[in-house]
Amino acid sequence: MAHDPTVKGLGAPPEKFDGSGLRFLIVHARWNESVITPLVKGAVETMEKYGAKRENIVVESVPGSYELPVACSRMIAASQIQASANATDLMGASSLLADPSATTSPTTANAPLKGPFAAVIAIGVLIKGSTQHFEYISDAVTHGLMKIQLETGVPVIYGVLNCNTDEQALQRAGVGRETKGHNHGEDWGAAAVELGVKTQRWAKGSI
Repeated sequence: MAHDPTVKGLGAPPEKFDGSGLRFLIVHARWNESVITPLVKGAVETMEKYGAKRENIVVESVPGSYELPVACSRMIAASQIQASANATDLMGASSLLADPSATTSPTTANAPLKGPFAAVIAIGVLIKGSTQHFEYISDAVTHGLMKIQLETGVPVIYGVLNCNTDEQALQRAGVGRETKGHNHGEDWGAAAVELGVKTQRWAKGSI
């Protein structure tokens, strides 16, 4: 394989972002699973390095990349419903303070967050074949994911590989046969934490 002379890769963040108090979503396709699995693993492990708790990283799968936009959209909405319901439960629980005889369920330090997702990573792998299927799916998924983040205000990290060969896909998951390559899932995990932190700041009017 010819050497790739281009300069690629995510630069160091301007600060250390802390994802410990945030909830994240990863939606991945199951098509081309041998590439998907290390990408998801790389994303999760990197998010944990940035402080995200494993119990606050929700991982959902769909059959293929074409299903990523609808799954991301509906799960973002579901997390917002969860957050609203949880807030109502907390308001109701406050009345227990006035009744010492009332019983409460024990909480644990590792209880998962029920708030809305701070950021989403959509992971899929498209490998060009002999028909135009690749182009149609790639274009539709790309535009669909962009529309979701603009309409909801929730960052959707684009983790869809568009490759010409199996080897290109494997290398971008860090498991290439000829050259291991770099696991792009790690970059997506870092981007999710950074954008999750930043969008929460922006929502509060902090720039």
